[in-house]
Amino acid sequence: MLFYIFLRIFVPIMKICVFCSANEQIDQDFFSMTEELGKWAAENGHSIVYGGVNQGLMECLAKATKESDGHTIGVVPTIVEKTGRTSDYVDVEIPCDNLTDRKQLMMDQSDVFIALPGGIGTLDELFTVAASATIGYHDKLVILYNMKGFWNSLIALMDDLQMKGMIRGDWCKYIKTAASIEDIEKLTAEKY
Repeated sequence: MLFYIFLRIFVPIMKICVFCSANEQIDQDFFSMTEELGKWAAENGHSIVYGGVNQGLMECLAKATKESDGHTIGVVPTIVEKTGRTSDYVDVEIPCDNLTDRKQLMMDQSDVFIALPGGIGTLDELFTVAASATIGYHDKLVILYNMKGFWNSLIALMDDLQMKGMIRGDWCKYIKTAASIEDIEKLTAEKY
């Protein structure tokens, strides 16, 4: 009990929004690393905000968080609910009409954003949040979790866009990169 009181007094409790894949047929190491993130968040008293789907890294994250006595908030589109793909590991479900609403609700609910390996949806979410920061809608931390170098080609693309003058300033001001839980812990400690 004293440990949790200590956490609440000295360690800021964050709502961490995680964008990630709902696919199952991906590198199994991504599941292990995602599980580690869920456990870390729960053990440090942070809540997870995510898409609420019962598949892929999303389900892995929620399950690991709940099994470590953490709290999850699922922002679930009605189309996901209708197809029965809502996770059983959601503590608080926030329904939404579509993906645009989902992104806004996730932004409103969260203090930090972390993009794990994912596809089109993850990229859409990452860039919506980062673009919102570039024009001043928020100054929240956005982290690209580069598991096993998954995002190396995206990082190279961003560097190339910046070199060609397509990105004003340094893109790393808006999107930080992390290769481990320790990196994430350091970035969040520096920001909050």
